Amino acid sequence: MAPHAEDAPEGLNSNGNTEPVNAGEAPLEPGVKKNIARGKMLDFPRPPKFDDKYAEREYLKGRLAAAFRIFGKNGFDEGVAGHITLRDPVQTDTFWVNPFGVAFSHINKSDLIQVNAQGKVIDGGEVRLLNTAAYMIHHAVHEARPDVMCAAHSHSIYGRTWCSLGRKIDTLTQDACAFHDDHVVYDSFNGVVLAETEGKQIAEALGQKKAALLQSHGLLTVGHTIEEAVFWFVSLEKCCHSQLMAEAAAGSRGEKPIVIDDETAEYTCRNVGSHRAGWFSAKPMFDQIHRETGGAYLQ
Repeated sequence: MAPHAEDAPEGLNSNGNTEPVNAGEAPLEPGVKKNIARGKMLDFPRPPKFDDKYAEREYLKGRLAAAFRIFGKNGFDEGVAGHITLRDPVQTDTFWVNPFGVAFSHINKSDLIQVNAQGKVIDGGEVRLLNTAAYMIHHAVHEARPDVMCAAHSHSIYGRTWCSLGRKIDTLTQDACAFHDDHVVYDSFNGVVLAETEGKQIAEALGQKKAALLQSHGLLTVGHTIEEAVFWFVSLEKCCHSQLMAEAAAGSRGEKPIVIDDETAEYTCRNVGSHRAGWFSAKPMFDQIHRETGGAYLQ
């Protein structure tokens, strides 16, 4: 993918030797020169930039509402469980989140609520109920990770099933390579997260990774953009589903799925696992939800 030209070695082929670059090579192919790759990046889509932080807030709230519609469309809701948070670009020690008890598939921009560092709702829609677990987990993550603009968590079926095993996922597929050495298992479960201490422990376990598998609970993903965090969640859910099927199929034959070797997985992760790759990979989902709803979530 073109967004990762910064990872392309200067004029090196796959064996580390300097050789001429053939015309037509993609920006991340072994052998491509960095200056050529960067030239191909100039017109590549990227997140919008804002001079006005209040305009940025309004835009991002619309994207957050769209993110909930995407979660609803994918069946990631389970009763009232699940939350996605957006760090407010104006008051950066606060975040926006879904009101407790409102269906993902019904959420509009005007429904979102703003929560301060003390867990108080200070602005937002008509329903101002706050999920305590949302505050405990997401406040701790946003506080520990200033780079994180968005964090997503829900009790999706394949994610929570995989999380019952207490294992990281294996790099069985190209998609799983995005999480190679970039996710953790939080191996403690003490019921609904209602204590500040456990929220901090989850944030500590996450560290600088993009995702955490919460034991007996579900998936947690983070990103520099809303789109990135949402895409990592959707992709990790599918990776859990894929591995559950692969292990069942292989196990029935007395075999094990084939794991991609570390060198290939690391190389592929640089291609598909960067912040820009996560943002761009989510674009079709956001475009689709906008077309399907006619932008109704922007109300």
